[in-house]
Amino acid sequence: MNKIRYLTKSRFKLAVQCPTKLFYTSKKDIYRDTMQEDSFLAMLAEGGYQVGELAKLMYPQGVEVAHAEHTAALAQTAELLQQEEAVIFEAAVLWSQLFVRVDVLVKRGNTLELIEVKAKSYNSTKPEMVGLRGGITSEMRPYIEDVAFQAHVLKKAMPHMQVKCFLMMPDKSVVCDVDGVNQWFPIERAADRSKVQVAPAAKAASALPPLLAKVNVDDLVADVMRQGVKPPGGQQPLGTVAQTWAAAYAADQKITPVPGAHCGRCEFKTTPGDSLRSGFKECWSQVYGFTDEDFSQGTVLDLWSFRKKDQLIAQNCVRLKAAAPHLAPLSDGEELSTTDRQAMQASGIPADEDRGGFWMAEGVMRLAMAQWRYPLHFIDFETSAVALPFHRGMRPYEQVAFQFSHHVMQADGRVSHTTQFLNVRPGVFPNFEFIRELRQALSGDDGTVFMWSHHENTILNKICDQLQSRSDAPEDAQALRDFALSITKTGSRAMVDLCDLAKRAYFHKSTQGSSSIKKVLPAVLSASPRLWARYAQPIYGDPKVMPSLNYTNFAWCTSGADGQALDPYERLRDLGAQLLGEAVRPGEDPDDLAICEGGAAATAYARLQFESLTPESRRHLEQALLRYCELDTLAMAMVLEGWQEALQAA
Repeated sequence: MNKIRYLTKSRFKLAVQCPTKLFYTSKKDIYRDTMQEDSFLAMLAEGGYQVGELAKLMYPQGVEVAHAEHTAALAQTAELLQQEEAVIFEAAVLWSQLFVRVDVLVKRGNTLELIEVKAKSYNSTKPEMVGLRGGITSEMRPYIEDVAFQAHVLKKAMPHMQVKCFLMMPDKSVVCDVDGVNQWFPIERAADRSKVQVAPAAKAASALPPLLAKVNVDDLVADVMRQGVKPPGGQQPLGTVAQTWAAAYAADQKITPVPGAHCGRCEFKTTPGDSLRSGFKECWSQVYGFTDEDFSQGTVLDLWSFRKKDQLIAQNCVRLKAAAPHLAPLSDGEELSTTDRQAMQASGIPADEDRGGFWMAEGVMRLAMAQWRYPLHFIDFETSAVALPFHRGMRPYEQVAFQFSHHVMQADGRVSHTTQFLNVRPGVFPNFEFIRELRQALSGDDGTVFMWSHHENTILNKICDQLQSRSDAPEDAQALRDFALSITKTGSRAMVDLCDLAKRAYFHKSTQGSSSIKKVLPAVLSASPRLWARYAQPIYGDPKVMPSLNYTNFAWCTSGADGQALDPYERLRDLGAQLLGEAVRPGEDPDDLAICEGGAAATAYARLQFESLTPESRRHLEQALLRYCELDTLAMAMVLEGWQEALQAA
């Protein structure tokens, strides 16, 4: 017997993004669906599972509808709703072909409170749910539309009831006065199933910390019902379009694709060598007649930081090269602008400036390097920000700095992995030990310190605030704070942002305009056979050549079974799988699997805090973290070596 295909709230949300996706979803043996694969990882790293369980604790009289099967779940919900008052978790409601499971449904007489629990950060002192010009903010709209869809189904199914709508979210304005709240909800994983436990400490708590804000969104839901939703193709009434989508999904009929900039975020994409099909490619082949060759030559979706993709697509300008006349021409400035990067993406590097696949602003590079002091220090932080704080005195989504890696380059070119820090002990606040160890690592000289992008500055500034505001600040708080301020943006030893230098002075045709270290490193290596050959030798981790704290006689640059070159980040795929507890497909970045900010390392930290792990599994995970995160600082040194070589050859 075939399972009935209802339009659920998750599928409704999917259809608002793109109705055609309904045809590809729920076909895991046919189409690649990275969002479905990543859902556990995202919830794990963000703390979404914990938020849901804390919300239930706020209603101790609540009853959970545990049935997964629709008919049984509907029957149990209907029975509970016969009571004058009831609190139901995962209440099942069906109308026509629309089916929802409400996180928390509170019945009081003829009134229903629909409460959608989200791990979305919220600040009750600055709600910012409505924009300055009125209207729901783009960030909040998906959440409000989700609630609006559920309210629509409830009102249709129970027209005699009054429905009030709420979002329940972690409140960033609240300081947690209880230690270990996150660890109240350990996760057990077996094969492809996961279960969140509730620790006895949570059940025994005399009072729950007020970390979740219950926000009435009736007015915002009413706005959505009046204005409708806006999927690709134009704004439509919620009720009407929901019925249309439900009918198409039930009949397994593909809704005609309406391509746009949203296609760049499509989760139904494959990587080279994937055995599953790509929904994205099928859509663009259907609309534009694209072949594999067309896709390989690039589309306007590849344009870096370009905000007018929808306008080009509306003009049927979809191939990357065809976008060239619509872009600003190359400027005559010494530094690359955003529009310069876009122009070179579409038109290529000017022949007289092409250095073998890359462009470099030599004057900008030389001027920057002339200001650096040896030895050079490369640092990278790994951090976590989750919905429910790991430690007392923290707010939801406040950063925890649990790891750093540190490479040093001498004036003669020698590179070594000098120091590292990792503190993932459950229940231990690591930030003050982190900054103390970093201070010690950088105190031996006044050499220039490098980061890639501004994350490290952000974290150091946050630790400065914690050193000043927390009651458990250490005795050396002022000294630690002085050090942190000295290497941040306005300090006497302010870190140099190599990502910013790459944006201003380096472009390689293979990076698609990006300045991500994971794009720039492979590009630099491909442009330097000498550098590739050096790191193809098993010298990394040789104490006499290139010391490492985690590797021994390791070769970073190798070839795959097909003979194709594998860049260093591709070598980390297996380690990324260990960190995530999930498989990572060839060609896929493990950091992209965990949708939340922070990637694989943050997910691993979350696992080490509240997932049930054996001591042996914990040791393996910690070692994988050390090996995985060491590459980011080595990568900076490798990129700099490549740039220096290019300047010498100029």
